[in-house]
Amino acid sequence: MIELYQSEGCPYCAKAREKLSELGISYVAHNPRLPGDEGGDVTNEVTHDELTAGGEDQIPYLVDTDREITLYESDDIVEYLEQHYE
Repeated sequence: MIELYQSEGCPYCAKAREKLSELGISYVAHNPRLPGDEGGDVTNEVTHDELTAGGEDQIPYLVDTDREITLYESDDIVEYLEQHYE
């Protein structure tokens, strides 16, 4: 299962969502906080705790539970998806 921790107003998250859609990958979207350079307001404490458990308070954050992979940077996420799902 693919999970994407993201925010609708974040251009970096949009890049990850577009690649997921382009590749036809089903995923679960979590919206832990609003976008912002220093981290926007937390909108969901539970998913925010899951996000920061990966080591950063940064979106987008991709979790591939099948491969036990986690990634934060949008370019890294896109590259990963292309390598493993294209």
